[in-house]
Amino acid sequence: MPNMSLVKHPMPEQDPAVRAGNFKEVALGYTRETAIEEADRCLHCRNMPCVSGCPVNVPIPDFIARIKEGDITGAYQIIRSQNALPAICGRVCPQESQCESKCVRGIKGEPVAIGRLERFAADTAMAEGAASAEKKPLCGKKAAVIGSGPAGLTCAGVLAKEGWEVTIYEALHTAGGVLMYGIPEFRLPKALVSKEIESLKELGVHIVTNAVAGKAFTVDELLAEGNDAVFIGSGAGLPNFQKIPGESLCGVYSANEFLTRLNLMKAYTFPEHDTPVKVGSRVAVIGGGNVAMDAARCAKRLGAEVTIVYRRSEKEMPARAEEVHHAREEGIIFRMLTAPLAIEGDENGFVRGMKCIEMQLGEPDERGRRRPVPVEGSEFDLPVETVIVAIGNSPNPLIKKTTPDLPTEKWGGIQTDENGRTGKKDVYAGGDAVTGAATVILAMGAGKKAAAAILEDHP
Repeated sequence: MPNMSLVKHPMPEQDPAVRAGNFKEVALGYTRETAIEEADRCLHCRNMPCVSGCPVNVPIPDFIARIKEGDITGAYQIIRSQNALPAICGRVCPQESQCESKCVRGIKGEPVAIGRLERFAADTAMAEGAASAEKKPLCGKKAAVIGSGPAGLTCAGVLAKEGWEVTIYEALHTAGGVLMYGIPEFRLPKALVSKEIESLKELGVHIVTNAVAGKAFTVDELLAEGNDAVFIGSGAGLPNFQKIPGESLCGVYSANEFLTRLNLMKAYTFPEHDTPVKVGSRVAVIGGGNVAMDAARCAKRLGAEVTIVYRRSEKEMPARAEEVHHAREEGIIFRMLTAPLAIEGDENGFVRGMKCIEMQLGEPDERGRRRPVPVEGSEFDLPVETVIVAIGNSPNPLIKKTTPDLPTEKWGGIQTDENGRTGKKDVYAGGDAVTGAATVILAMGAGKKAAAAILEDHP
């Protein structure tokens, strides 16, 4: 008989008062005993509804059955058959709105903890030295992948296993894209990302860093060099701003810059590493998504009082409920229904405050969300020394400028069909470069679909 408990096993975590002062991982992971007990909650449904909620189609009941049997390496290999980055996905995927939302155990209780089990299987198998995936002999085909984020890594991994010679071109000095520069250490340890990337190198994937698309090379040059296909997975790294007064003051960061300084440049260890980040005693983070939560929680760990400023109510916040919960536990202040009007500076050009206005929800917009409108006469000053803007990003415009025959949307995204084919022959794209900022697993799904299209088009 399966374990019919209505609740999933809780994830052990660092105490909020302790973790708010360090960058160590918050979630500590399941033990083997806990994982086996949680795996026993799975009913192994014949029609496997959970799989339909997974963008990369992991055979979820099958890997959970292996955990239940105590075969952790077998569980890991089942996951790796469809997912190149299981240890990462087990940590940062929004399982609650994807695979777990389809779990039948969630009808009368909590769903099976699929994400936590995936993390357990990956961490355990990797620690025990699980073998890398097998690959076919080289087939004489070559591909260039622009960007080493989740879309690019996934596409490269699928092609490499099929015997393709694959080279990834990464703009920054370290491979991993948003996995390395955008997600904090306390949510996704960088050593783990590096280990996942090493497994791709073992498949023969070559990675070139410090290579900015549109500067160091163009798409057409990659094709002229003999690549049979080019995949663009360059993400959405161009930060958006609100275009309010004061955004050029010292002490105003885009969330991209702030998180990159902390993650890739290890600014949180200053002066050990010489990339300081000025936060002062009070920080405002503008935005309500996961990136805003990450920036706020990082600023808190640097010793600041942090306020998240969001123009809608908490119900409309796009951030994962888990991230909001963790932020509140750590002492982050939330100012809902509040919008910034201007960032104010002192005589030396440094931030000294932010003028805000209260909002109320009006009629729904084109996406069905109620549109925030200002409350007349409700302006107030919020004293802060640092402002972090986390309201989204746009794709790299250099690729569009240097590839004029590549069809793009007005907002900058690359146009593709549902399988990642662009309107330019032998050029494919996926992830945030196509959709705008989204989740890691959706980018991986796009990379996987594009790889399948490449293999179909180049037999």
